[in-house]
Amino acid sequence: MNNSIEEGKSIAITSYILIIGVLIAMSMNSENKNSFASFHIRQALGLSLTFISLALIISPFDSFFITFPMWICVSVLWTYGIFSAIQGHTRPMPLVGEWYQKWFKTIG
Repeated sequence: MNNSIEEGKSIAITSYILIIGVLIAMSMNSENKNSFASFHIRQALGLSLTFISLALIISPFDSFFITFPMWICVSVLWTYGIFSAIQGHTRPMPLVGEWYQKWFKTIG
């Protein structure tokens, strides 16, 4: 298991580089599937899609009091995810991580 984590760590970390990182990580993980990397690819994909969705929904408001909390929330989740990948853990993100694993179970 530890060998699998070490092998998938670079892919997992890459997946957190915005949406392009998710696509690169999916490509890197396509041939030899790594379960650790797949877990983080699903987390990062969910976070990227959540960020894009929230940004599209709240962008018409153009208010600091609406956009700032969104940025804080996404930043905290992103930090949680990338540090989890660096440390070799497969802990889902708070609030949304379990949903990401369920929704994107075929990805990775």
